[in-house]
Amino acid sequence: MMLQTEYDFCLPRGYADSDGTLHRAGKMRLATAADEILPLRDPRVKENPEYLIILILARVVTSLGTVKQLGEAVIEGLFVQDLAYLQDLYNRVNQTESPCYEEHCPVCGEKVSIPVNFLRAGR
Repeated sequence: MMLQTEYDFCLPRGYADSDGTLHRAGKMRLATAADEILPLRDPRVKENPEYLIILILARVVTSLGTVKQLGEAVIEGLFVQDLAYLQDLYNRVNQTESPCYEEHCPVCGEKVSIPVNFLRAGR
């Protein structure tokens, strides 16, 4: 089984370039540790922590329609709905949610999903 490292997407609204062309189809790759760590050094993130997602998405969105130069300016130019969509996709493909394991409830016997909280482990 091969690891999927790139994911196709279609923006709900689309990025409108300077010519008015709408770009909706694109690709996002899996994030690396550097994708999350290096933007933290950027002064724009230190000044405004919400800017972090702009820098991360600019690193992991590998294509968007026929846009030739992807970067912060393109991500900044997205409609809010499209930014939220990409943020959600990023979280889903990189599984930033806490992992869960399946167990059977000792009382009722039903299968339950229990989140693993590594920060509280061993306390």
